[in-house]
Amino acid sequence: MSGGSVATGSHGTATSYNTTGAGPDPRHAELLEAIRQLREDLPATADRSDEDAALDRELADAEAEIVGAGSASPGRLTRLLGGVRGWLGSQAAAVGAVASATAVVQGVAQLLG
Repeated sequence: MSGGSVATGSHGTATSYNTTGAGPDPRHAELLEAIRQLREDLPATADRSDEDAALDRELADAEAEIVGAGSASPGRLTRLLGGVRGWLGSQAAAVGAVASATAVVQGVAQLLG
């Protein structure tokens, strides 16, 4: 059973404590959307360069942290920023993904201050 309470017997009592997971704050939610968009804009897995694959791993880690915790740690944001900037500076940057990468950089920069 999930999400309920059960009491049995003539004197049974049930106490229910329900919580909902807190979603990411608005800035992290915006960053999460930018991360997901950039991941979609990367070349298909079979066509990815090593740089594309490394960026996708970094994006996936950041996405998982934001989804799981509601935010990303400053260390994760710093690694993500470095990864996206490095990818943008490489020959691997796909033209269609540059706008998405820019949105990720801007979102991280806002969160890091």
